[in-house]
Formats: sequence, C-alpha cells, structure tokens
Amino acid sequence: MTITVRTISSEEHLAVLDRFGAASFLQTPAWARVKSEWRSESLGWFDSESGPEPIGAALVLYRQLPKVKRHLAYLPEGPVLDWPGIHDVAAHLSPMVAHLRKRGAFGVRIGPTQIYRRWDNATIKAAVADENVTSLLEVRATDTDPDGARIRQRLLDAGWIPPRTSAGFAAGQPAYNFWLPLADRTTDDLLAGMNQQWRRNIKKAAKMGVEVTVGGPTDLPAFHQLYVETAERDGFGPRPLPYFQTMYRALAEEDPERIRLYLAHHDGTLVAATIWIRVGTHCWYSYGASSTAKRDVRGSNAIQWQMIQDARDAGATVYDLRGVTPGVGAGDPELGLIQFKVGTGGEIVEYLGEWDLPINRPLYKAFDWYMSRRG
Repeated sequence: MTITVRTISSEEHLAVLDRFGAASFLQTPAWARVKSEWRSESLGWFDSESGPEPIGAALVLYRQLPKVKRHLAYLPEGPVLDWPGIHDVAAHLSPMVAHLRKRGAFGVRIGPTQIYRRWDNATIKAAVADENVTSLLEVRATDTDPDGARIRQRLLDAGWIPPRTSAGFAAGQPAYNFWLPLADRTTDDLLAGMNQQWRRNIKKAAKMGVEVTVGGPTDLPAFHQLYVETAERDGFGPRPLPYFQTMYRALAEEDPERIRLYLAHHDGTLVAATIWIRVGTHCWYSYGASSTAKRDVRGSNAIQWQMIQDARDAGATVYDLRGVTPGVGAGDPELGLIQFKVGTGGEIVEYLGEWDLPINRPLYKAFDWYMSRRG
C-alpha cells in the first residue's frame, strides 16, 4: 500500500464527503470562501491498492506568518479519513506533511474528529450535582474509544504535539462537544430523554404562541441585531454582519440544504434566532441569539426543539450543540451552558483535539508567540 496526497477539485472533495456520509462543515470546500483571508486548498488521499478514487479529503487553510512568506497549514476538524480503519497513521499523514512543506508550511495543525472519550447524560448530571467535583476530567468517562486511544498513541509516536490547555496559539476548535443522538428516535423518545424543565419550557412556548419559522438571507440583519444584544449581555465579542452573510451565501450555494436560519417570534417580536448547519448525517447548532425581554416565553427552547426535529427528519443521526468546557464546579462561568445543553438528554464527546507538527521549529515558535500576543 502506497498513500499519496495531492490537490483535488472542489467537486472531488465534495464527492469524498458524500461517500463518508458526514464530515465537519469546517472541512467543506465552501468554508474556504468563508475564510477568504486565508489561502486554501482541497487535498485528496489516494491509495495505490484502492483505485483512482480518493480515500480521504481535507480543506487546508494557510495562515501566513507576518513579514515572512511561510504559512501555518491548518486543517480545522480534519482531515476527513477513515480514522478507525487506519492502522498506519504515519503512512497517511507523512505524504500530507511533505505536500504542505512544498507549499511553504512551517507547521501543520490537524483536528481529527475521532472520538476519544464520552460522558453520558447521567454521568454529567452526577458530576454537576457533586460539590466535590469541579471538572468532568475528575470522573471516569462512560466510554473510552479504543480506536481513539490507539490513534492518539500513534500521533504521539509520529512526533505530533498533543492539544494544549494554555492560551495563545493553543486556542482553536473545541475538543469537547455536546451531542444529542437522533438515530431511530421518535418525537416521543426525544421528549422523554429531556429533563422536566426542558419539556415544561417547550410546552410553555407553544401555549404562549411562540412561532418558529425558517428564514432566509434577508433575515440576517434581524438575526445579527439580536446576536449583538446577546453578545453584550453574555460578554463575548460578536462577529460582524458581513461574516454571516458570507457564510450563508457560501454554504447555501454549495448545497441549498447546508444552512438554515431559524426565527422565533412572539406576537410579532423576534425573541430568538439561530443558525443550523448540516453535512450529511451530522447537524450543528452553530450560532444562537435571544432577546433579553420576553425570556419567559421560552423562545430559545422552542427554536431548539424545532431544529432538533428538523435535523432528525433530514436524516441526521447527531444534533451537535457544539463546544463545552469540562468545568462543572459551582463557580465555573460555563456551568450554565452545560446545564442548558444537558437538559436535552444528550452527552459530551471528547475528540482527539488539535495536534501540531512543527516543520520549521523557530518559525513555529515565532508564530505561537505572535498568536499569543494577539490574545
């Protein structure tokens, strides 16, 4: 078996994602148009024993080091490979590194979405309730995936640097994500899996007359106004409206069913708005916003419930509420987010995370320092 890696077209790239059935939306060709400030490339993996079709693909984003014509090669939540079926990790990654080196990369960052560990709903609830537990990492995971553990060791053996928890360049895509499994679950099954508070809030929203609809690109300014209000209330920096307009246009042009904008109204007032993204059998709650006023009508629960049902009906097997942190202590600033998500009845999965391979160590360290200074 000889593995080679080369540039492929967007059409070839999408064909690989279709064969896999699911992949991160950050690995779609369309995402390159969203991140237009980065140079990009679609790569394909080819196996000499498997014929002419690529066995894997990746979107590579090249981030330039200031004043130097060298780049970090970043594969957010990629590459898309059959990770459980890979026995020789180095044989699959070495050709990629060689290709990226020729493209002027001083370092590579990958983010395999292979699951490493999982905490089920009951375990999370018990950890939150235990005043002696401040982090999920202090309690035994419900499952440790043997393929994830094996691949992690192979990456270490090949010289890749494991995920770090420090600031600066270490910041990237979340390793811990909240999943709600959807496969073979009826509406009654999904409701039964939720906690009493979620079920009560869904019923209240319906009784109060909250109406959830799917909007379009012309509704993005209204979404953004509510999103800015949410950012001010919750203390995070909002993205500008053009970012969402670009994202919506790029993803919708690639596949009309890739992205949806959901709107929840009460008596004509927008009380919640969200962005839903789907690639095959995986669906994400990507961005959300809610009004400070009229919180008692439970628009956020209503809009989530509609997105969950629509994801299931579209053939998704996972509804992904995206990143969480493992902190579950009473004073943890993210505890409220975990409690909101755990009410859906889902679980926390830990990916292998983002791994680095320096090609030119001095330049890699300089970029790390630069990114940490940017804060």
